[in-house]
Amino acid sequence: MATAQRHSLGRILIGPPLRTIDIPHQTLSKKIGLAVFASDNLSSVAYATEEILIVLALTGAAYFYLSIPISIIIATMLIILTISYRQTIHAYPGGGGAYIVARDNLGERSAQVAGAALLTDYILTVAVSIAAGVAQLASAFPALYPYRVEIALVLIAIMTVINLRGVKESGMVFAIPTYFYIVLVFLMLATGFIQLATGSLGRVTDVPRAGAAEHVLQPLTLLLLLRAFASGSAAVTGVEAISNGITAFKEPRSKNAAQTLTAMAAILGVTFIGITLLANAVHVVAGEDVRETVVSQIARTIYGATPLYFLTVTATTIILIMAANTSYADFPRLAALQAGDGFLPKQLTFRGRRLVFSWGIVLLATMAALLVIVFNAETTQLIPLYAIGVFLSFTLSQTGMVVRWRRSGRMKPGEEIEVHGSLLRFDPHWRIKLIVNAIGAVMTGVVMLVFAIAKFRDGAWIIVLLIPTLVLIFFRIHHHYQGVAAILSQGARWPNIRQRPVKMLVLVDDVHAGTINTINFAKSLGVPWTAVHVAIDPDKAERVKQKWQERIGEEAYLTILPSPYRNLVDPIHQYVEELLRELPQGFLHVIAGHLVMDNLLEQALHQNAAIGLNLALQDLKRVAVTTVPYQLELRENGHTPAVH
Repeated sequence: MATAQRHSLGRILIGPPLRTIDIPHQTLSKKIGLAVFASDNLSSVAYATEEILIVLALTGAAYFYLSIPISIIIATMLIILTISYRQTIHAYPGGGGAYIVARDNLGERSAQVAGAALLTDYILTVAVSIAAGVAQLASAFPALYPYRVEIALVLIAIMTVINLRGVKESGMVFAIPTYFYIVLVFLMLATGFIQLATGSLGRVTDVPRAGAAEHVLQPLTLLLLLRAFASGSAAVTGVEAISNGITAFKEPRSKNAAQTLTAMAAILGVTFIGITLLANAVHVVAGEDVRETVVSQIARTIYGATPLYFLTVTATTIILIMAANTSYADFPRLAALQAGDGFLPKQLTFRGRRLVFSWGIVLLATMAALLVIVFNAETTQLIPLYAIGVFLSFTLSQTGMVVRWRRSGRMKPGEEIEVHGSLLRFDPHWRIKLIVNAIGAVMTGVVMLVFAIAKFRDGAWIIVLLIPTLVLIFFRIHHHYQGVAAILSQGARWPNIRQRPVKMLVLVDDVHAGTINTINFAKSLGVPWTAVHVAIDPDKAERVKQKWQERIGEEAYLTILPSPYRNLVDPIHQYVEELLRELPQGFLHVIAGHLVMDNLLEQALHQNAAIGLNLALQDLKRVAVTTVPYQLELRENGHTPAVH
């Protein structure tokens, strides 16, 4: 019953555990895959146009028309990225994200740079999308604006729980809202362009601002245009997500992933250009002090205060929040890959009860929540941190594919070689594919540099420093694992296999039923043993000594260790060291009892010293520590036993 109580909350929130053999049944169809992996990409149009206009607003609303050619250039880059990532998907059917492509073609250092960039990007995606979703919600309900950080944290917690339930289940949860958003956005665009064609499209009015302060306008410069272009390039973030998650699709994986990528890019391109055109047509108000988002302004101008307006804002809010799901799908997979290669803690490779990488999901949620708190859930403050990592990973992935096609071109027809599980063979169209990836690498590399320069003082410097720091940490972890493996694998240094003498030490806190249970375990091992009590409280030590003589008697001698500074660990550590010197070739077996309660809250009410002792003695060679649990049934038949 205690076990059932302990796991009931987890079963309710996360669901029953799945078997390892169920992994193939957790794959996704194209429709569900679009909801899981494209939500980040599709949702970015809700703020990409706005980010362009916020930069252009520094020069005045008269230059807002420049957002149209800027969006067309960004859409062109989207087309090139889509074509190049389709090539990557077919070249790497087992998952062709920037990390794997860079590892196979550019080397380990470039792979870790790509990994650092992607992991940073995924964390920022959660923070940016949740913050943007909350901003959209506050546009419709201004009273919520002061509570945006709290709302964002609650949404991150909900997203985390849903994703811990499994990829397939989370995809099914998010599919309906994704297609609901797509339908409403296309309906808004269609209605807006019909009104524009018939001359009935109105203009934006009554846009709330944070204050009435005067702003000094700046001249239109090339640097400012580049900043606007870089900010709007957030629209193409998420293009790589499908190539990172190919293994999540049903067979044929590459075909299904490529078709999903094409559908995602088509929807994104049309909605991005459409929103930018309508934003100019209705003369939206933009700026860092504007409290209403561009999409909200457009929908309000087209529909007025009708249910369609609130449905559009609600759908946009939901898709912005759901954009975080792309990171929840890809971050744990990438972290598991890097951990499998020995560059992140091995725990990140473990699958949880629902066959997802639970440690990666929890780590992602924790880091994103910290960002939301630090940056006060402000999208504009997070955007400068966001895109550098994205475009760095784009550039490395495209450059890696260029190297791959060059290798392919040097091979003979019919020749095949295996590189890290990926099959490389001669491709008669290698030149065309190389050119496509080369153009993609140049474009994304330029955008990355523009973003780093234009947004450097706005916060991009943090990412410029963070990525090299993460790479350094990855290699320190890798060197640690290599060092451990080298020591464990040196057969010449292995100890001889032979029986050694053992001395047993039973730690006694008090004399009660749990103590007897521990002693019975020690006696069953058939090894001489002695007992020790640390006199943290001298009065208690006398009582324990008296109880020992009355109840245990001559069974074993009880040694009392003085502890004038009321420290439990140090006297035991010192005593164990003395015993080891008396036993130079043998082992010392330390046994500690541990009272086990019905639940964690009751467990926290006790000292739980056995856990600390285990950690304190692990630095001593030839010392083994065993914890003997004693389960207390405090609520048998619903009643707590009385004390007599």
